[in-house]
Amino acid sequence: MIRIKDEKKLDYYINKYNIEDVFSTDMKKYMELFSFNKNDHICRSNEKIDYFYFLVEGKVKVYTLLKNGKCLLLKFYKPLNIFGDIEFIDINTATSNIQAMETSLCIGISMNNIRQNALNDTKFLKYICKSLGNKLDKFSKYSSINLLYELENRLASYLLAITPYNDDLSYKDEIFTYKLTEMADLLGTSYRHLTRTLNKLCSEKIIKKEKHSIVILNRSALEQLAGDIYE
Repeated sequence: MIRIKDEKKLDYYINKYNIEDVFSTDMKKYMELFSFNKNDHICRSNEKIDYFYFLVEGKVKVYTLLKNGKCLLLKFYKPLNIFGDIEFIDINTATSNIQAMETSLCIGISMNNIRQNALNDTKFLKYICKSLGNKLDKFSKYSSINLLYELENRLASYLLAITPYNDDLSYKDEIFTYKLTEMADLLGTSYRHLTRTLNKLCSEKIIKKEKHSIVILNRSALEQLAGDIYE
């Protein structure tokens, strides 16, 4: 995590997403801009959460750790989304893991400041309730994904979600993936089943496996398989 001391850039994102309108009082003086590199964790489950965040640029994944030590993918988020809404009232540790999939920017307000100044702000509390309601609705949907969708569909959606951009903001065709065991955990399946499914997509010439990467050969076919599972 890198603190960016650039008032113009901070103002740009505040104005772009009308973040000041979320509050009834002036909270701009408490806002800071943070940059997270790819694979950095914005917060980790059961660790202290010091900031309330507004995601204003980039993409992150949310996943949870299970008691058996494995992790399960819950959602990908793009701007504008907030983190810390669940913990805002009186929870001091994060309830899930949030990891940057690419360089991401967040506007942060320390939990101490936001609790002291916004705990009785009805406008902000209404915003929080709306956010929590949307997350509850989406997580109810995602909790049933592993039961209702075949791995082929979930894998297609996952590959599209983690596809990086070129400098011109078009999609790259190559996805670097060093640990298929980690991917299997995130998708709630076994390494063997994941390998079979990858091989099936390879035989259909939708993707191609390289030593440490997966190359997308037919993006439209992958999109048809994926639907909007992780969107």
